[in-house]
Amino acid sequence: MSDSSPIIKRLKRIEGQVRGIARMIEDDRYCIDILHQVQAIKSALSRAESEILKDHAHHCVAEAIKSGSAKAQHEKFSELIDLFEKTKR
Repeated sequence: MSDSSPIIKRLKRIEGQVRGIARMIEDDRYCIDILHQVQAIKSALSRAESEILKDHAHHCVAEAIKSGSAKAQHEKFSELIDLFEKTKR
């Protein structure tokens, strides 16, 4: 992914939000305002995660399917299953 990719831009925006929360804490801002910002970051990270997952499916998984290699297909699908199992914990 290049620095100009939408995912990189999104992550840089999230990075700025995290720095903003640190400043809010240093400035002793109201806890609920800080928590609202934390929720916004969690939502933004979730959207970034979805985009990365879509990118993985469109490129890596699709490439494994096109390759015709049962081993490559099994590896990519196993990775996805492992990922989904981790999110359930």
